[in-house]
Amino acid sequence: MKDIKILIGKRIKTIRKSKGFTQEKLAELIGIEPQSLSYMETGKFAPSPDTLEKLAKVLNISPYEIYYFSDISEKEMEKTLVSAFKNDKKILKMFYRIYKSIQYS
Repeated sequence: MKDIKILIGKRIKTIRKSKGFTQEKLAELIGIEPQSLSYMETGKFAPSPDTLEKLAKVLNISPYEIYYFSDISEKEMEKTLVSAFKNDKKILKMFYRIYKSIQYS
């Protein structure tokens, strides 16, 4: 297994980018220097519990999501999505619209 700090850093970077934040903006929002965030994202060091809490709050995620590294199988994705579609019609409608919009691209 890779160094845990590298996995955490990659995960933070992936989530940050998916939420549309630059390193500078996210660092500002959580009260650290951009270079400190860069060090986290490259695995030079891991976030403290306080920083982890701030990251989760600003990124609108649960703290455990930063430690979720494993790949999900297609079967597990299908199971999760089917369950979500059955239990939440808003999610079903949203994914239907996404599907229809990319179907014609």
